[in-house]
Amino acid sequence: MTADPTATATPDTDWYDRDTRTIAGVEKLRFFPQVAATGHGTYLITPSGRQVLDLSASWTASGLGHGHPRIVEAVTAAMAAPPGASLLSGTHPHAVRLAEELLDLVPTTGRHRRGVYLGHAGTDANDVALRAARNATGRRRIIAFEHGYHGGLGTSMAISGVHIDAGASPEPDLTLVPYPDPYRPWIDPDTLLADTMALVQRHLADGDVAAVIVEPIQSDGGVIVPPAGFLTRLRVLTRKYAALLVVDEVKVGLSRTGHLMAHHIEDVVPDIVTLGKALGGGLPLSAAIGPASALDTPAASALMTTIGNPVSCAAGLAVLDILRDGALAHAAQDRGAQLTEALRHYAASDRPGAAHIGDIRGRGLAIGVELVEPGTKTPDPVLAAKAVLAGWHLGIIAYPVRGNVIEITPPLTITHDEVTTATHLLTEAIDWAALGHVTDDDIAPYSGW
Repeated sequence: MTADPTATATPDTDWYDRDTRTIAGVEKLRFFPQVAATGHGTYLITPSGRQVLDLSASWTASGLGHGHPRIVEAVTAAMAAPPGASLLSGTHPHAVRLAEELLDLVPTTGRHRRGVYLGHAGTDANDVALRAARNATGRRRIIAFEHGYHGGLGTSMAISGVHIDAGASPEPDLTLVPYPDPYRPWIDPDTLLADTMALVQRHLADGDVAAVIVEPIQSDGGVIVPPAGFLTRLRVLTRKYAALLVVDEVKVGLSRTGHLMAHHIEDVVPDIVTLGKALGGGLPLSAAIGPASALDTPAASALMTTIGNPVSCAAGLAVLDILRDGALAHAAQDRGAQLTEALRHYAASDRPGAAHIGDIRGRGLAIGVELVEPGTKTPDPVLAAKAVLAGWHLGIIAYPVRGNVIEITPPLTITHDEVTTATHLLTEAIDWAALGHVTDDDIAPYSGW
């Protein structure tokens, strides 16, 4: 065992204190006093020079690591002589090429012309996708899933179960249905998928649903991997009732699950696919790919000056070029299997925190570790908060989702040795939390979700 990781204050607290005094809390989600001055690969470096292994990749936005040389090269060249800063009233080659490559890489349904919306974040990509579905169908109702996350503002927030759970006002024309969670099934586990599909079908049969929006893995809702056949059966139902299927790949797309897109696991072809986070290689960039007849109208209905800016688009082109050969998707499978095996070995041990492991699940490098009260399935969000705080002091960054699930989404470039280090530090952190070495007072300053 190491020394108590919470015993010594970080030497970087000055920056954190200044952040507290100056930056609005409305844009903060704090779990520990994280301050980073620089980053390289899978590590962030604090102002004092401490290296911290990043198991979040900035909620997957730095999916290819920090400072990837090919992205740096592309962004530097674009910034040196940029063709303006907007796609709003004139185009440029970076945006056109990015849209062409996305159309090539991400098939969607329809025999007619397809188009790409280029935006800043998954939030606006999903907002545009849902408005496009309503315009295309002439219907208003949206079906989404409980505990889902599709964005942090506007319609995307108002259809996100995570925000609604926290008190946000739901979209008036929203229907939330349970996501099929094998660990915490909302109904008889033997009929979980069939009953979920029957419920979706009953709502679709009303004939007023514009779209069903779904995450292939429910990320912020607890890294929930649905039963096999879930997306396939959603595709059949949405087609039967003439509703659009919008697949939100913002967090788990772009090779994270070991496939370029998570929905490729079931060979499903959605009507609209949304991307964000890792697409920009650390810069703000998102996309909605789907039928042009839906995304083109009404004209000029998603006006933000810097959408499709050449620097972000250059980063996106570099990201797609890096991912194209599939090597990082294959690496995600290998490193994810290594990480999962090590965590399951820990859960089967007699170490202090092992009895608190309720479930370990995921695909590729999207992994969730659910912490519970020993011998039960009762969620233990306090233990999760204490474990991630201990992890920060020990030298890793990982955040909890749905309260009690530690989400592991490191850069896809993480190495075998770094995974070994990561699992050692993460399990050490869970042990420290389980032993009571992190107190309620220690976590009190960090509000989290």
